[in-house]
Amino acid sequence: MKGVRFLSEDNLQFRSLSDAEEATLIRHCSPYLQDLVTFAINTGFRFGDILDLKWEDVDIENNTIKTLVKKTGQMLDMPLNDSAATVIRGWHGIRRTQYVFYNPETGEQWKDLWLGLKKACRKAGLLDVTWHTFRHTFASRLTRAGVDLVSVKELLGHSSITVTMRYAHTNRDAKARAVDLLGKRSDKTVTLPHQDRKRREMA
Repeated sequence: MKGVRFLSEDNLQFRSLSDAEEATLIRHCSPYLQDLVTFAINTGFRFGDILDLKWEDVDIENNTIKTLVKKTGQMLDMPLNDSAATVIRGWHGIRRTQYVFYNPETGEQWKDLWLGLKKACRKAGLLDVTWHTFRHTFASRLTRAGVDLVSVKELLGHSSITVTMRYAHTNRDAKARAVDLLGKRSDKTVTLPHQDRKRREMA
């Protein structure tokens, strides 16, 4: 393979779901798949970490999950929003194994759900959607809502802020609000030199 140049990977290009796409996908998922997709979008968990999630990692009363992220070895402390907490409580009511999510037909841990997701996406007319799309969706929505990148890093369980920076370009609205604050300062008005000169000439 000497002399072969590999194409550089574009880490700034990724697929995320709009609210409308999410609703369409959920509508075409089976009940158990609806729960997993909803949980993934609202926690940003990697697919493998979702399947490996155990009840010992879940604090039902405080709506939090504390678990070790396999890929980075980082301990993740994840507060659950209402959507994720509702999913967790639903599965707690039918708890049969040490794993939070399991195959209801076999009572065992799921091994693969790619086929089920692919089928749902085809029915929903969605392209290029994978389980990692839900993680991107989670991160993108956080940054668009104005959440700082350090918090996004902690919620994603990234080992470095450098990895999280790929989502920096998705928070244009938050950045616009930030710079707009400068234009709304009531305590001080800045007059540029040429504006001041023009005012004197008109006086």
